[in-house]
Amino acid sequence: MTINFGNPDRPNSYIGRTVPRPNARRLVEGRGRYVDDIVLPRMLHVAFVRSPHAHARILSVDTQAAASVRGVRRIFTGTELAEHCTPWVAVLAHLKGLKSAPQHALAIDRVAWTGEAVVAVVADSRAAAEDGAALVEVEYDPLPVVTDIRTALDEETPLIHPDLGDNLTFRRLHEQGEVDTVFAEAHTVVEASFKTGRHTGVCLEPRSILADYNPAEGQMTVHHSTQAPHMMQSIIARHLDLPEGKVRVICGDVGGSYGIKVHVYPDEMATAAIAKAMGRPVKFIADRIESFATDIHARDHEIDARIAVDGEGKILAIDVDDWTGIGPYSVYPRTSAIEGNQVVNLCGGPYDFAAYRARTTVVLQNKTPTCQYRAVGHPIAAAITEGLVDFAAEALGMDPVEIRRRNLIADDAYPYTSPANMRFEGLSHHASLAKLLELMDYEGLRAEQAALREKGIYRGIGIASFIELTNPSPFMYGIGGARISAQDGCTVRMDPDGSVVAMSGVTEQGQGTEAMLAQVVAEAVGVPVERVKVITGDTQTTPYGGGTWASRGAGIGGEAALQAGLALKESILTVAASMLQASAEGLDIVDGEVTDKATGEARMPLEELGRIVYFRGDTLPKGLPRELVQTRHFITSDYPFAFTNGVQASYLEVDTETGFVKLLKHWCVEDCGRVINPRLVDEQIRGGIVQGIGGALYEECLYDEDGQLLNANMADYLVPMAAEMPDMVIGHVETPTKESLLGAKGAGEAGTAGAPAAVMNAINDALRPLGGRVTEMPFTPARILAALGAV
Repeated sequence: MTINFGNPDRPNSYIGRTVPRPNARRLVEGRGRYVDDIVLPRMLHVAFVRSPHAHARILSVDTQAAASVRGVRRIFTGTELAEHCTPWVAVLAHLKGLKSAPQHALAIDRVAWTGEAVVAVVADSRAAAEDGAALVEVEYDPLPVVTDIRTALDEETPLIHPDLGDNLTFRRLHEQGEVDTVFAEAHTVVEASFKTGRHTGVCLEPRSILADYNPAEGQMTVHHSTQAPHMMQSIIARHLDLPEGKVRVICGDVGGSYGIKVHVYPDEMATAAIAKAMGRPVKFIADRIESFATDIHARDHEIDARIAVDGEGKILAIDVDDWTGIGPYSVYPRTSAIEGNQVVNLCGGPYDFAAYRARTTVVLQNKTPTCQYRAVGHPIAAAITEGLVDFAAEALGMDPVEIRRRNLIADDAYPYTSPANMRFEGLSHHASLAKLLELMDYEGLRAEQAALREKGIYRGIGIASFIELTNPSPFMYGIGGARISAQDGCTVRMDPDGSVVAMSGVTEQGQGTEAMLAQVVAEAVGVPVERVKVITGDTQTTPYGGGTWASRGAGIGGEAALQAGLALKESILTVAASMLQASAEGLDIVDGEVTDKATGEARMPLEELGRIVYFRGDTLPKGLPRELVQTRHFITSDYPFAFTNGVQASYLEVDTETGFVKLLKHWCVEDCGRVINPRLVDEQIRGGIVQGIGGALYEECLYDEDGQLLNANMADYLVPMAAEMPDMVIGHVETPTKESLLGAKGAGEAGTAGAPAAVMNAINDALRPLGGRVTEMPFTPARILAALGAV
């Protein structure tokens, strides 16, 4: 079946239109229901005693004083809780050589980062639990601390886990072509070192879990602020020794996630284990300091890279040496090696060149564990690639746009395999660049920039092409111990009143999943979008699926919804044809009415058909299929990933006396395949850009040499605010994927992928007349002044 999505006048044309979010009014009126809003009978609260040391042995734990606090019901040490929750090791078989140490819900004999949970205090209230936790006395024997990435593998550096033999957790080298020969013979070689500051998600709603175990039924029900309910169902069942079918995970409203809430956290596993041990509901809500110290961090990279070009600016080779620190453990179950692995996969991605070498070295540290965060590896790869391309243009005296025109993969060259062996189905780099230049009036901005330089005002224009990996296939996580589903499903049901209910395995995290699914189902079935009710985030009621991550909601969940909706429409028309003594092929459903396809004449409202099927089925012919519910699943099969692409531009001004950067305007042209809801996509892009700018200019988790996190609060950890953000202009090119009827790829991480590179290139463009260059994010005033030699 085909749908002419290009025809805006087609019946039920919701795909491609801006439709308000069905949950918007409820949330705006403050009627959202988050984990902390849920109160259950006999509910207890847990607070954790956390290590003040980055690395230390646990010599003793004294809980006597804490146990006497009024309201404290039970106290668990690591040894006690280990009887109820087994440890985990976060490795994947297809990441060859990846190793990590076993990790427990509570530390048993040693702590490995400041903030690691050591003791759990369970009480009638959070206040009582915290009072009890304050009285727990833990005696530590401090151990040597490993913090520096580059020296983590030196012989004299202490081992964090002696059983592993070294502090190396993963190393990958990929080489294509005669790299050294190409560099030796190249016209121009440019080298640069890059550094990205650790940062984290700072979700409005912190990590939250309420676990309730009913021993009479052997049933565990978990209300969880998570992105992947079915994944967590499997993990909780495995490590708490429960049948998977006896674990129900419910993910209601979520106040932001960004990848932060798609991992297994020891304190959350401890909460579930305590609930099972005590047979009572137990709630844990992280406070802001706990969030900074225990939410995963990301982007801790130091990179040396070089690019070789010929005299005409043609890229000949790229060579990248990436070092990344991940804390003391690989994070379960997706592993902390994925970000470095993605740097190898994605560097050079938009460009057509032959020789490529990239290595990532992933090492352990005594810092908060790092793992996947919005646009995993993409901002690092884009900053390396686009920074090198700009530096090469500078060395050749070439315009940054022109060097990109000469090197971007041609839009008619697909399918195309990159030097990193990434298979691209269809991208649109040249079309996207052309549209960007038109939107921003590139030549006009260059003229304005030159005129202002004459007045001592230094403005810069930065361009950054990018690709975004979306819709992962089973290849991504399906090899090894992780049970992470790459497929997703949707059940669509018509009720007696003609309304439709859609139940999907992808979850609503604030990005508009409910609106997207409602639009797809409304068009597929033929009903007003207001008559579609979407249910997500409940492992007991929704089809099994992977959840929300890697921009897969529309591309995988949306296609499952489309196929289920079309199947339901076919079922409805089969019944309608019998009732109307017509052929199903001659009927259609438009705006909730069965119609004559040829004339458009309304023949029967769906509520009448529903009345007959559900209440007077005896009047229908015997043997007539009358199931008004359909389930479909979808999984990608032709490519390991879908890839989207785009290009961003930043226009900014640098105050050369203070080092402050003023963002003036930002543009992004993005190709996410089929655009289902333009406004939602635009806002996803804008939100991603803001997070990318945060990493470029403001956000950094700062540590001292002893592994102490220095800025675990909103006063000292800077996040971008509305006042600092520029106007953002968003444009689109659409290259639908042929893997699905819907043609959607994904847009959740595109804004984050390219924004830091665009800002970096704009800053360097502004500083170029003064001889300054910055490559260490975030680009703080102090680092800019240092680049100018002013400090």
